[in-house]
Amino acid sequence: MTLPPLDGPPAGMSRREWREQQEQPPRAAAAESIPSRPAATDETLTILTVCTGNICRSPLAEVLLRQRLAPLGIRIHSAGTHALEGHGMQEPALELAALAGADPAIAQAHRARYLVEPYLADADLILTMAREHRSAVVKMMPGALRRTFTLREFARLASTLSTEEALETARQTDGSLQDRFAAVLRAVGDQRGLTPAPPEDDDVVDPYRRSRETYALSGAQLTPALDEVERIVRAAVS
Repeated sequence: MTLPPLDGPPAGMSRREWREQQEQPPRAAAAESIPSRPAATDETLTILTVCTGNICRSPLAEVLLRQRLAPLGIRIHSAGTHALEGHGMQEPALELAALAGADPAIAQAHRARYLVEPYLADADLILTMAREHRSAVVKMMPGALRRTFTLREFARLASTLSTEEALETARQTDGSLQDRFAAVLRAVGDQRGLTPAPPEDDDVVDPYRRSRETYALSGAQLTPALDEVERIVRAAVS
Protein backbone atom coordinates (compact mmCIF):
# COMPACT_ATOMS: atom_id res chain seq x y z
CA MET A 1 0.00 0.00 0.00
CA THR A 2 1.29 3.44 -0.89
CA LEU A 3 1.72 5.69 2.11
CA PRO A 4 -0.28 8.90 2.06
CA PRO A 5 1.65 12.10 1.50
CA LEU A 6 1.91 14.83 4.08
CA ASP A 7 -1.18 17.01 4.21
CA GLY A 8 0.47 20.26 3.21
CA PRO A 9 3.73 22.03 2.45
CA PRO A 10 6.13 23.27 5.11
CA ALA A 11 6.82 26.95 5.57
CA GLY A 12 8.63 28.44 2.59
CA MET A 13 7.26 26.01 0.00
CA SER A 14 4.26 26.71 -2.20
CA ARG A 15 1.51 24.14 -2.42
CA ARG A 16 2.26 23.64 -6.12
CA GLU A 17 5.96 22.97 -5.44
CA TRP A 18 5.05 20.62 -2.63
CA ARG A 19 2.56 18.71 -4.81
CA GLU A 20 5.08 18.35 -7.64
CA GLN A 21 7.70 17.03 -5.23
CA GLN A 22 5.31 14.50 -3.73
CA GLU A 23 4.43 13.21 -7.21
CA GLN A 24 8.05 12.52 -8.06
CA PRO A 25 9.47 9.06 -7.33
CA PRO A 26 12.45 8.84 -4.98
CA ARG A 27 15.52 9.83 -6.94
CA ALA A 28 18.32 7.34 -7.40
CA ALA A 29 20.75 10.19 -6.95
CA ALA A 30 19.76 10.36 -3.30
CA ALA A 31 21.82 7.24 -2.73
CA GLU A 32 24.95 9.23 -3.43
CA SER A 33 24.54 11.05 -0.11
CA ILE A 34 24.79 7.92 2.03
CA PRO A 35 27.74 8.13 4.43
CA SER A 36 30.54 5.91 3.15
CA ARG A 37 31.75 3.02 5.24
CA PRO A 38 35.35 3.10 6.38
CA ALA A 39 37.60 0.47 4.83
CA ALA A 40 37.29 -1.77 7.89
CA THR A 41 33.61 -2.55 7.35
CA ASP A 42 33.59 -5.31 9.97
CA GLU A 43 34.31 -2.69 12.61
CA THR A 44 31.46 -0.33 11.72
CA LEU A 45 27.74 -0.51 12.41
CA THR A 46 25.12 1.64 10.69
CA ILE A 47 21.72 2.65 12.07
CA LEU A 48 19.07 4.22 9.85
CA THR A 49 16.04 6.07 11.25
CA VAL A 50 12.94 6.50 9.08
CA CYS A 51 9.77 8.60 9.19
CA THR A 52 7.59 10.30 6.58
CA GLY A 53 8.93 13.77 5.80
CA ASN A 54 12.38 13.36 7.42
CA ILE A 55 12.04 16.76 9.07
CA CYS A 56 10.71 15.90 12.56
CA ARG A 57 10.88 12.46 14.14
CA SER A 58 13.59 10.56 12.25
CA PRO A 59 16.15 13.40 12.25
CA LEU A 60 15.49 13.98 15.95
CA ALA A 61 16.20 10.31 16.60
CA GLU A 62 19.25 10.54 14.34
CA VAL A 63 20.89 13.50 16.08
CA LEU A 64 20.20 12.11 19.54
CA LEU A 65 21.63 8.71 18.61
CA ARG A 66 24.66 10.45 17.14
CA GLN A 67 25.18 12.19 20.44
CA ARG A 68 25.04 8.85 22.27
CA LEU A 69 26.70 6.43 19.85
CA ALA A 70 28.98 8.30 17.45
CA PRO A 71 31.87 8.14 19.97
CA LEU A 72 31.66 4.34 19.55
CA GLY A 73 32.15 4.64 15.80
CA ILE A 74 28.50 3.94 15.00
CA ARG A 75 27.17 5.67 11.88
CA ILE A 76 23.64 7.08 12.16
CA HIS A 77 21.60 8.68 9.39
CA SER A 78 17.94 9.13 8.44
CA ALA A 79 15.51 9.30 5.52
CA GLY A 80 11.81 9.74 4.79
CA THR A 81 9.30 7.67 2.85
CA HIS A 82 7.79 10.91 1.48
CA ALA A 83 10.65 13.23 2.29
CA LEU A 84 10.41 16.99 1.93
CA GLU A 85 13.71 16.80 0.17
CA GLY A 86 16.25 19.47 1.06
CA HIS A 87 14.31 20.91 3.99
CA GLY A 88 15.74 21.22 7.46
CA MET A 89 14.29 20.06 10.76
CA GLN A 90 11.20 21.87 11.96
CA GLU A 91 11.89 24.49 14.62
CA PRO A 92 10.12 22.63 17.46
CA ALA A 93 12.13 19.51 16.62
CA LEU A 94 15.33 21.56 16.75
CA GLU A 95 14.28 22.83 20.16
CA LEU A 96 13.72 19.27 21.40
CA ALA A 97 17.11 18.22 20.06
CA ALA A 98 18.82 21.11 21.87
CA LEU A 99 17.00 20.36 25.13
CA ALA A 100 18.17 16.76 24.91
CA GLY A 101 21.79 17.85 24.45
CA ALA A 102 22.27 17.21 20.73
CA ASP A 103 24.92 19.16 18.87
CA PRO A 104 23.06 22.22 17.47
CA ALA A 105 25.34 22.37 14.43
CA ILE A 106 24.49 18.79 13.46
CA ALA A 107 20.77 19.37 13.97
CA GLN A 108 20.81 22.62 11.96
CA ALA A 109 22.74 20.96 9.12
CA HIS A 110 20.14 18.24 8.57
CA ARG A 111 18.47 18.15 5.16
CA ALA A 112 15.60 15.80 4.38
CA ARG A 113 16.11 13.04 1.82
CA TYR A 114 14.14 10.19 0.32
CA LEU A 115 14.40 6.64 1.55
CA VAL A 116 16.04 4.51 -1.15
CA GLU A 117 17.13 0.89 -1.27
CA PRO A 118 20.88 1.49 -0.83
CA TYR A 119 20.19 3.04 2.59
CA LEU A 120 18.33 -0.11 3.63
CA ALA A 121 20.94 -2.46 2.24
CA ASP A 122 23.68 -0.60 4.10
CA ALA A 123 21.94 -0.47 7.50
CA ASP A 124 22.55 -2.98 10.28
CA LEU A 125 19.50 -1.69 12.17
CA ILE A 126 16.51 0.21 10.77
CA LEU A 127 14.39 2.08 13.30
CA THR A 128 11.14 3.48 11.96
CA MET A 129 8.97 5.97 13.76
CA ALA A 130 5.68 4.17 13.09
CA ARG A 131 4.28 0.90 11.79
CA GLU A 132 3.48 2.41 8.39
CA HIS A 133 7.17 3.17 7.87
CA ARG A 134 8.16 -0.32 8.96
CA SER A 135 5.74 -1.71 6.37
CA ALA A 136 7.19 0.58 3.70
CA VAL A 137 10.73 -0.57 4.49
CA VAL A 138 9.83 -4.26 4.31
CA LYS A 139 7.88 -3.74 1.10
CA MET A 140 10.87 -1.98 -0.45
CA MET A 141 13.34 -4.62 0.79
CA PRO A 142 11.77 -7.80 2.24
CA GLY A 143 15.20 -9.05 3.28
CA ALA A 144 15.42 -6.21 5.81
CA LEU A 145 12.61 -7.65 7.94
CA ARG A 146 14.81 -8.96 10.77
CA ARG A 147 16.70 -5.67 10.94
CA THR A 148 13.62 -3.45 11.03
CA PHE A 149 11.64 -2.35 14.07
CA THR A 150 9.64 0.66 15.03
CA LEU A 151 11.66 2.57 17.60
CA ARG A 152 9.19 2.02 20.42
CA GLU A 153 8.71 -1.62 19.45
CA PHE A 154 12.47 -2.13 19.67
CA ALA A 155 12.56 -0.51 23.11
CA ARG A 156 9.64 -2.60 24.33
CA LEU A 157 11.19 -5.86 23.15
CA ALA A 158 14.69 -4.97 24.32
CA SER A 159 13.40 -4.18 27.81
CA THR A 160 12.89 -7.92 28.38
CA LEU A 161 16.45 -8.79 27.28
CA SER A 162 19.01 -8.12 29.97
CA THR A 163 22.34 -6.51 29.21
CA GLU A 164 24.07 -9.72 30.35
CA GLU A 165 21.99 -11.79 27.91
CA ALA A 166 22.80 -9.39 25.06
CA LEU A 167 26.51 -9.48 25.94
CA GLU A 168 26.51 -13.27 26.06
CA THR A 169 24.70 -13.53 22.73
CA ALA A 170 27.27 -11.28 21.07
CA ARG A 171 30.21 -13.13 22.59
CA GLN A 172 28.92 -16.54 21.49
CA THR A 173 28.82 -15.46 17.85
CA ASP A 174 32.02 -16.27 15.98
CA GLY A 175 32.09 -13.64 13.27
CA SER A 176 32.32 -9.98 12.40
CA LEU A 177 30.84 -7.14 14.41
CA GLN A 178 27.90 -7.16 11.98
CA ASP A 179 27.36 -10.87 12.66
CA ARG A 180 27.43 -10.33 16.41
CA PHE A 181 25.05 -7.40 16.17
CA ALA A 182 22.68 -9.39 13.95
CA ALA A 183 22.63 -12.15 16.56
CA VAL A 184 21.70 -9.63 19.26
CA LEU A 185 18.93 -8.23 17.04
CA ARG A 186 17.56 -11.74 16.59
CA ALA A 187 17.54 -12.10 20.39
CA VAL A 188 15.61 -8.83 20.63
CA GLY A 189 13.14 -10.03 17.99
CA ASP A 190 12.70 -13.30 19.89
CA GLN A 191 11.17 -11.29 22.76
CA ARG A 192 8.00 -10.78 20.73
CA GLY A 193 5.01 -12.01 22.69
CA LEU A 194 6.65 -11.48 26.08
CA THR A 195 5.56 -7.86 26.36
CA PRO A 196 2.24 -7.50 24.50
CA ALA A 197 1.06 -3.97 23.86
CA PRO A 198 -1.62 -2.23 21.79
CA PRO A 199 -0.23 -1.78 18.25
CA GLU A 200 -0.48 2.00 18.43
CA ASP A 201 1.91 1.97 21.39
CA ASP A 202 4.67 1.05 18.94
CA ASP A 203 4.30 4.37 17.09
CA VAL A 204 5.84 7.77 17.81
CA VAL A 205 3.11 10.34 17.21
CA ASP A 206 3.63 12.52 14.14
CA PRO A 207 3.87 16.18 15.26
CA TYR A 208 4.18 17.73 11.78
CA ARG A 209 2.09 20.91 11.43
CA ARG A 210 0.73 20.40 14.93
CA SER A 211 1.16 22.15 18.28
CA ARG A 212 4.29 22.36 20.36
CA GLU A 213 2.47 20.21 22.90
CA THR A 214 2.25 17.48 20.25
CA TYR A 215 5.96 17.88 19.53
CA ALA A 216 6.61 17.51 23.26
CA LEU A 217 4.51 14.32 23.32
CA SER A 218 6.36 12.98 20.29
CA GLY A 219 9.69 13.70 21.97
CA ALA A 220 8.52 12.11 25.21
CA GLN A 221 7.71 8.91 23.30
CA LEU A 222 10.88 8.95 21.24
CA THR A 223 13.63 9.93 23.66
CA PRO A 224 13.22 7.21 26.34
CA ALA A 225 13.14 4.54 23.64
CA LEU A 226 16.63 5.57 22.62
CA ASP A 227 17.88 4.45 26.05
CA GLU A 228 17.17 0.84 25.09
CA VAL A 229 18.75 1.27 21.66
CA GLU A 230 21.90 2.64 23.27
CA ARG A 231 22.01 -0.16 25.85
CA ILE A 232 21.67 -2.93 23.29
CA VAL A 233 24.17 -1.39 20.86
CA ARG A 234 26.74 -0.92 23.62
CA ALA A 235 26.30 -4.53 24.68
CA ALA A 236 26.73 -5.74 21.09
CA VAL A 237 29.95 -3.80 20.50
CA SER A 238 31.55 -4.56 23.88
